[in-house]
Amino acid sequence: MRKKLLAIAAVGLMATATMTACDDSGDSGDSGSNGGGNSSGNGKARIGVILPDTESSARWKNEDPKYLKAAFEEANVSAEIVNAQGDRARFVQIGEQMINSGVKVLVIANLDSISGKAVLDKAKEKKIPTIDYDRLTLNGGADYYVSFNNNEVGNLQAYGLIKCLQAKGAQNPVIAQLNGSPSDNNASLFKEGYDIPLNEKYDNAEFTKGPEQWVQDWDPDNATKIFEQMLSQAPNIRGVLAANDGIGDAVIKVLRKKGLAGKVPVTGQDATLEGLQNLLTGEQCMTVYKATKLEAVNAANLAVKLFNGEKPNVTNTLKDPESGAYVPFVSLPPAAITLETINKVVVDDKYIPQANLCKGKYLALCQQHGVGTFADDKKKDEDEDR
Repeated sequence: MRKKLLAIAAVGLMATATMTACDDSGDSGDSGSNGGGNSSGNGKARIGVILPDTESSARWKNEDPKYLKAAFEEANVSAEIVNAQGDRARFVQIGEQMINSGVKVLVIANLDSISGKAVLDKAKEKKIPTIDYDRLTLNGGADYYVSFNNNEVGNLQAYGLIKCLQAKGAQNPVIAQLNGSPSDNNASLFKEGYDIPLNEKYDNAEFTKGPEQWVQDWDPDNATKIFEQMLSQAPNIRGVLAANDGIGDAVIKVLRKKGLAGKVPVTGQDATLEGLQNLLTGEQCMTVYKATKLEAVNAANLAVKLFNGEKPNVTNTLKDPESGAYVPFVSLPPAAITLETINKVVVDDKYIPQANLCKGKYLALCQQHGVGTFADDKKKDEDEDR
């Protein structure tokens, strides 16, 4: 591992002098606030944020930059928010540039623990406070961690799948599991959460354990290939624990080709637009909503306190399973979302705008299920039926 760290760091050092974190085309997914958008920062004191990619989940391209930027602007603190676009070497380069050009606090959502640790180690050398955002960097030694209760996320997925299978009257169904990326500690935590209820079902012979595989980098294309192979080897799969909405959507597209979409319950997570639309069509049985705005605001507030030289009071801790160290942990609650609770995402938090969700063929489904402004119409129809 040490050799890998040195290799990544060397790549970062060679490219630091020429790399820029944002360009005129604007397609890199980078953003800044209060003049902090340029990666050089001109030595300006600011908070640096590195996001991982724009492929594993739409949140990293859309929601997180927006909410973080707004929170920093409200606090009147300069910030620089850059997306590494799934490139581990670039992740390290961005970190080194931020550290060498004057950031006072560094917030990272790692791509993996090796490249994440390389950045955190460099920050530690400069005595820059660090925050792991959403994903814990194993053996990284971040000063703080802000995320959701990820075991609970997995728990909600398992119980959601169980409920959907029971509703269909499934008898000893074969369950396929597509776990998240093995390089993401969150994926391991989700799996710990959903394995407990599922293993109980397997042990009691209520469910049959089918094929299981990890999906590298949460890549939907990879998930498609994996599930096609799974279904070929086990055509009697009747339930799928998919670790997030992107993987779930890949599974659903394969099921459509086989005429099984909507017949085989599929889970998800992140409450993405595609995940909610799959809920509307009945092809996905549930998702898990992790309020990105809540996470971004908590991380930003923590970073601002550190920026201002304050010592935040964080009472919870999480044990790093690799180093054994206890990291001060801001733990946030996730929520299971089904058709019955979809308005929590659309109406209450306005996380997914109704106009985006209820377009084209989904408009009639939104009306049918009482999404957003159609809720009163649905209630009126139900009252008339009574």
